[in-house]
Amino acid sequence: MTRADGWRLHVAHETRFDYNAPARASYNELRLTPRTERRQTALETKVVTVPPAPQYAYVDYWGTQVVAFNIDRGHEMLSITGSALIDTQRAEAPENASWAEVADASLTMADHLSHKLYTAPGAELAELAQGLRCERPLETARRIFERTHHSLRYVRGVTSVHTSAYEAFVDGAGVCQDFAHLALALTKSVGLPSRYVSGYFHPESDAVIGEEIVGESHAWIEVWTGSWWGYDPTNDCPVGERHVAIGRGRDYSDVPPVKGIYAGNAEHTMKVKVHITRTH
Repeated sequence: MTRADGWRLHVAHETRFDYNAPARASYNELRLTPRTERRQTALETKVVTVPPAPQYAYVDYWGTQVVAFNIDRGHEMLSITGSALIDTQRAEAPENASWAEVADASLTMADHLSHKLYTAPGAELAELAQGLRCERPLETARRIFERTHHSLRYVRGVTSVHTSAYEAFVDGAGVCQDFAHLALALTKSVGLPSRYVSGYFHPESDAVIGEEIVGESHAWIEVWTGSWWGYDPTNDCPVGERHVAIGRGRDYSDVPPVKGIYAGNAEHTMKVKVHITRTH
């Protein structure tokens, strides 16, 4: 595909911490950097911190680019801005493997079949998942995504990043990570390798070129049906040109955008701003 088939997006993600007394030091890991892969090309990436600090980067176990830094002096504010310019491509058609082929592939994907705390299904969700199983894995995945989308209402503030799939299902509401966790609880319960994806999503399908909008971090899942296929259960659509992938893992705990600790007795407040612009 050429860029004419996709979009070019600029994303700026700022996280600011304000302390009510000086923090003596802080130690941080950032997962804010998109990588070049099959569906996207990272043209420019940058992370800027205030106060400035030396950075070092590595790729974690799950293939996510991590930028780490330490601030070894007192500070009353910490600002972190990750920015990127990315070419994205439209959604690809998923492959349609058999259950036998999925079982063979699963022998090397144990990490993507086991449940962590946030995706543990419990008896009720496990039974629901089995009722959605079809003759082919792809059709099973489609039924699971449809059920997930209609099982939750998108409501901010009713859950946290520590809410489990089952808790969100019982409440019937949540945000994108809850949709992703619920879908993972169901797909893994029927034996479909699947993984959590963090990133960004442009909410406007007819986005005006050059118009900056206020966005937020987003989450979806990828399921293996012959190859990895990305689907966004929150928006009930395949992953395509409006999605920018940052990291992958078993659930949210593997891919938080900003993770860190600080020394001192100060309390802090956190503010997050995400701006997304379609540039082409």
